[in-house]
Amino acid sequence: MTGGWQLVLFLHLLAMAFFVGGQLVVAAAVVPVEASQPEPERMRAIARRFGVGSAIALVVLLITGMAMASHLDLWDSATLQLKLGLVVLLIGLTIVHLNHPRAHVLQAAIFVISLVIVWLGVDLAV
Repeated sequence: MTGGWQLVLFLHLLAMAFFVGGQLVVAAAVVPVEASQPEPERMRAIARRFGVGSAIALVVLLITGMAMASHLDLWDSATLQLKLGLVVLLIGLTIVHLNHPRAHVLQAAIFVISLVIVWLGVDLAV
């Protein structure tokens, strides 16, 4: 992999780490602490900040993912098609979650779908 494509892959993985890693931190650390010591304004601020970062990460993921799919000629891959379908579903659920921030089933679905997308990305890389 040349330096330019290595940078594209690096940005893709960094954005993925922020998006999925952030979900892990929020679920494992922020929500339990907030539940035991509720401060709604603080939680809203954390959610807004993470939301902005996640939106930026999703844009980076889409741009770098499309570039790599083109460069590696993966558009006909069934694995990529499944991954893209799940990305569309993830974006849709995320938009719904914006209007229903306390819907824990949405949070769980977004997280599980994110993990499946990461798995499919690993499968594409091997």
